[in-house]
Amino acid sequence: MKRTLYHIVRLALVIIPVILTMASAMAQTAVYQGQTTEFSVEDMLGDSYEWEFYNDSTVNFATDIGTAVADGDLAFVGSNTGSIINVNWLQPGVYFYKVTARDATGCTNNLKVGRIEILNALSTAIITAPPICIGDEAKLLVELTGQAPFVIRYTDGVNNYTISGLTNNQFEIQLGQITVPTEYRITEITNNFVTNSDSPSNTVTLEVNPTPQFKSQIYVVE
Repeated sequence: MKRTLYHIVRLALVIIPVILTMASAMAQTAVYQGQTTEFSVEDMLGDSYEWEFYNDSTVNFATDIGTAVADGDLAFVGSNTGSIINVNWLQPGVYFYKVTARDATGCTNNLKVGRIEILNALSTAIITAPPICIGDEAKLLVELTGQAPFVIRYTDGVNNYTISGLTNNQFEIQLGQITVPTEYRITEITNNFVTNSDSPSNTVTLEVNPTPQFKSQIYVVE
């Protein structure tokens, strides 16, 4: 989960004064589909807070109810009330959020509206390496998330390789005859929308087993 401080915009459709103060948080340069992010405002004693999200910039944010949750674009992780909430992004797009503060009597003249863009999801990979015996052909099994086509780059710790034009989320990488245990990992995945070069896969070790030092004998009992 990542914290983020979003730039707050005062939209012409909002006619109520904007006087809430956002709590400090580390800036986040990009938010991707599937991620969960945290929104927060400074918690004032006695106040309650309600958050709404919109997928339409033409609404009147002061009076209209948020529709993004009902439309399946995002989901609250827990409640949509409180000075701190968490949101899981289900679909990419541009969204607007509103947080309304109410005092102990339930009255309010305070709200804040902001804008956030959700980018298409980064692709990730799970790779496995079936163990082999010396002299066998080795391979990696790869399973990708995201939308094809894909370009992947992977490494054995010494050499780097690129495979492009991948149209399936599951495929094999033929390695040939490997004679020593070797670590493999994918260093970059580019899907139909975006490139993930920030630890996109796990690291696996291909085990290479020696051949037996004795020959098996088969006895036939007559």
